Amino acid sequence: MSFGFMGIQFGFALQNANVSRIFETLGGTEIALYWLAAPVTGLLVQPVIGYLSDRTWNPIFGRRKPFFLVGAILASLSLLIMPNASVLWMAVGMLWILDTSINISMEPFRALVGDLLPSDQRTSGFAAQTFFIGVGAVVASSLPWIFNNWIGLPNTAPAGEIPPSVKWAFYSGGVVFFLAVLWTVIKTKEYPPEDLDEFKRENSETTFWQGVSETFLGIFKMPKTMLQLAFVQFFTWFALFAMWIFTTPAVTSHVYGTSDTTSKLYNEGADWVGICFAVYNGISAIFAFVLPVIAKKTNRRVTHLICLLIGGLGLISIFFISNPNMLLVSMIGVGIAWASILTMPYAILAGSLPAKRMGYYMGVFNFFIVIPQIVAGSLLDFINKNIFHGESIYVLVVGGCSMILAGFMTLMVRDVDEQ
Repeated sequence: MSFGFMGIQFGFALQNANVSRIFETLGGTEIALYWLAAPVTGLLVQPVIGYLSDRTWNPIFGRRKPFFLVGAILASLSLLIMPNASVLWMAVGMLWILDTSINISMEPFRALVGDLLPSDQRTSGFAAQTFFIGVGAVVASSLPWIFNNWIGLPNTAPAGEIPPSVKWAFYSGGVVFFLAVLWTVIKTKEYPPEDLDEFKRENSETTFWQGVSETFLGIFKMPKTMLQLAFVQFFTWFALFAMWIFTTPAVTSHVYGTSDTTSKLYNEGADWVGICFAVYNGISAIFAFVLPVIAKKTNRRVTHLICLLIGGLGLISIFFISNPNMLLVSMIGVGIAWASILTMPYAILAGSLPAKRMGYYMGVFNFFIVIPQIVAGSLLDFINKNIFHGESIYVLVVGGCSMILAGFMTLMVRDVDEQ
């Protein structure tokens, strides 16, 4: 059920660790702004995909599987094309397609776990997804470094060109993404709706405009638990986008002391960012097995609070580091938080959702990932240039504080399953 998420994370990790590097290589300066197109599209795509998947049933392909298969095909093609972008606008466009395609695949996977598992298994079910996410991200984040150090592909290139090690990392990711999702499609059996005749009748009686109305007005009828989690998600993902967008310029300038994208030192730093991202994802894969144990001893809300506090402190600690190897210690804290971010909010949310609208609300829940991405893309470049005077390391400190705030806000959330 969760194996395909390893492939999705190949695409997500390659995007997060390398796209800012590609933008800088092609001469981009408004890095955060370039990330905006994809999340804006996500605001429209996510509820539509969720609504359609709730109303889909095919005896062969099931309910959720057609959607993450189509997303996998589009994302894999994007991964093959992205590193061949020769101009900045092309790279930005491919990020838009790639990010949208990843989200088309990702949210039906979340709904699949909610569909097939009872409430007492959901924490373990989402933890299993987190394990495969961690495994996929470890390998994918390390690929440029692996191709450079083990295979000997250059990690530098003339000005305006993407290094061969990065290109082959994306090619490999495209293949793995598709094959891993295909495995889940073939091997996982979905259950039909409990009352198939009623399901068909509702679909036949729903007009196009009723569907549009339900898709966009249903947002205002979200369960209370979901609304409470929205605030937690906003500050959590604001911190994550600050990290993903600015870690490369922060580490290369603050730790390695260079901003020359053609220099060997810059590209060593950029490769090391990939290793750092691999480490936090590896920690999350391991810590995924610990989360259900902590949640059983305490509860899911307290578990999430503890993990976000550790992650926020990990991000802030990067400011005090001058030795690149010590960044791995910071990433341990981030990895613990990442494991919980991928598990606990979804486990809490699934218990509060009506079964026949699981996909729709999982899609809407993605709003609270997309909205902070839009805010981060709109504000962080301005803050970095005008307040921090280009010292990107301070953006990571802001991100750490945001994650800590999100941790404390978790205590306000009502966990229906817990009660």
